[in-house]
Amino acid sequence: MVVRGGTVVTPAGSVRADVAIEDGVIAAVGPGLDEQAEELDAEGLHVLPGVVDAHVHFNDPGRTDWEGAATGSAALAAGGGTCFLDMPLNAHPPTLDAESFAAKRAALEAASVADFGLWGGLVPGNADRLEELAACGVVGFKAFMSPSGIDDFEAADVPTLRRGMEIAAGLGLPVAVHAEDPGSLLLPVGTSWFDWCRSRPVGAELAAIETALGLAEETGCSLHVVHVSSGAGVRLVTEARDRGVAVTCETCPHYLAFTEEDAERLGALGKCAPPLRSAVERDDLRAQLQSGRIDLVASDHSPAPASMKQGDDAFAAWGGISGCQTLLPALLTHGGVGVEEAARLTATAPAARFGLAGKGRIEEGADADLALVALGERWTLAADDLRYRHPHSPYVGGAFTGRVVRTLLRGGERRGRLVTPRRAA
Repeated sequence: MVVRGGTVVTPAGSVRADVAIEDGVIAAVGPGLDEQAEELDAEGLHVLPGVVDAHVHFNDPGRTDWEGAATGSAALAAGGGTCFLDMPLNAHPPTLDAESFAAKRAALEAASVADFGLWGGLVPGNADRLEELAACGVVGFKAFMSPSGIDDFEAADVPTLRRGMEIAAGLGLPVAVHAEDPGSLLLPVGTSWFDWCRSRPVGAELAAIETALGLAEETGCSLHVVHVSSGAGVRLVTEARDRGVAVTCETCPHYLAFTEEDAERLGALGKCAPPLRSAVERDDLRAQLQSGRIDLVASDHSPAPASMKQGDDAFAAWGGISGCQTLLPALLTHGGVGVEEAARLTATAPAARFGLAGKGRIEEGADADLALVALGERWTLAADDLRYRHPHSPYVGGAFTGRVVRTLLRGGERRGRLVTPRRAA
């Protein structure tokens, strides 16, 4: 196949070019390629590297009534995604050892239309299983510093986190943390959505990030802070990196698009942890993104049935944003970054951070994972557009700039496969 006449976003910049594909791999990139092959017309479109969403919860196996790899990966692909990194929860059982890794791998290989990598879990009592998870090919280990809300995935206290980081450092793998300090969370004063947001203040995020940074510096572990919701949190990461700590961070489009003022309107569809922040905090986070201090952007797609997203009690409703399908359009619309930076944040950077050779770049020898985007097209998301098992999202009814027209996985493959970091290849 030759993808003909698009504006191709490469690591060196955007260029009007053709992309030749052979056996699922990019064979050449350049203008006027003289290839005798099936042609895909990309005239007027931008050709981006396929999105690598480093943070999703597809809940397969065990909780496929919440999502499942079939619907989750289809939604990802509809939004330009060709690879995802699945978190160890909320699958049941969670990915805590070789046996549960094998069960998840089998489920995803049977159902996913996108390539995938797997996070292993770090919880109290499974330190002796981290090495076997590394041998299976996990991209790293995920820990919650506050209760996860899932009974079979306990929060990691400081001794657990320290020991896990020591082992991960020896294995050459990162530890990712959900950074909220349980001792800094506030007792609710009501049950409104605004009360939910205020019960989990920015200070709780900052206290947890500081603890994790201290442990990473002590152990020599590579640290990744997921879904940072505040500019102050990003600054802590940046300052630590400047003094030599191996640390990166991500944010999510919902922290760039919405504020706590939107919480009452969105209800349970906008409930997440950390919660939506004030407009001032949102704008500060956007400024950090635009200054290049945030390493990557991921969706933290965390779905649930509609029955769990009902009611007026913000503390009783299940949290989690459904957002993998809108990751790239939401970033282009609300992030204040150009198409080249959006491609880096959603594809090139996550692939590089987690050692996924062949992913996230349009260049000769890379996997032919492509997202064809009508960059200037304005459109409104309808519930009928969603490929999720449960077609609800806080983005429904929202206007976007940049529509994904077509997604190619390895030049047209229809079945995803496991990808592992270079160290485990």
